[in-house]
Amino acid sequence: MIGKAELAVIMVLLGCCSNVVFLELLIQEAPGIGNLVTFTQFLIIAIEGFVFTMKWGTVPLKVPFNAWFTLVIMYFLVSVTNNYALNFNIPMPLHMIFRAGSLLANMIMGFVLLGKRYTWSKYSSVLMISLGIGTCTIMSTQNNKTNISEGDDWDNWWLTIGISLLTFALFMSARMGIYQEVIYAKHGKHPKEAMFFLHALPLPGFLLLAPDIYKHAAITINSTPFILPFINIQMPSMLLYLIGNIITQYLCISAVFVLTTECASLTVTLVVTLRKFLSLLFSIWYFQNPFTTLHWVGTGLVFGGTILFSGNHLYFL
Repeated sequence: MIGKAELAVIMVLLGCCSNVVFLELLIQEAPGIGNLVTFTQFLIIAIEGFVFTMKWGTVPLKVPFNAWFTLVIMYFLVSVTNNYALNFNIPMPLHMIFRAGSLLANMIMGFVLLGKRYTWSKYSSVLMISLGIGTCTIMSTQNNKTNISEGDDWDNWWLTIGISLLTFALFMSARMGIYQEVIYAKHGKHPKEAMFFLHALPLPGFLLLAPDIYKHAAITINSTPFILPFINIQMPSMLLYLIGNIITQYLCISAVFVLTTECASLTVTLVVTLRKFLSLLFSIWYFQNPFTTLHWVGTGLVFGGTILFSGNHLYFL
């Protein structure tokens, strides 16, 4: 019989990998759609949490509201920044590889903020991850140069901004993880409550992005129609992709929150990294994304370093 942790691992791999497919289908149609995607994900997950977790607001809080509020600000910044970075010529494979560097960011933040020390194998794995991300970043920049006309240096400038946004999101995510550990240690682990507040509280912040969200909602509604098989119902193709993205995102994040309560944090990191690697391979194959030999070397360093980092914790799986 499949246990709770094993089922969560399966759902992470299926949900998160499928989510990336729908996201890339949307980006191919409208590269700036990230804010609309983030908003719809947050809205649907918040509604589900309010109805089924908070029971229409009748369930008392297990963690103080101010603790969730601080965590929410970090989570909102990470989510919006990661999606907004796609507006700046960031290739999807680079986007996934860069976010796979969370172990590096967590180690640095733990060293600086908590005074943590690690074994040499851990430092070696982080060095591998750093070299891998650096290699892929440099190669993506060079590929971008060869695909633009002379004098069009603005494209490289935008790519630099995108990489800077990803770097900010990476370290903010690490800071959020450390803060979340503090909350869990003090008040216990309450994944459903955390999931609700992390998606409900940021919703007013999307008012700042309302014009962009409205613009891309119109693009989505007016996209090429698609006829659903068997039922012969016609609907905009991008709306279909968006619905698929929301459903798979819910499955993905629900499984991740469950996994955090069932396994050690490094095991969770390893599972999430594995799904990123599978998503990366599918993205390269299906969407024909450019990927050179050095890209493969960088990818191997990133994921090899992650496995080395988590090697002593594989027995949790």
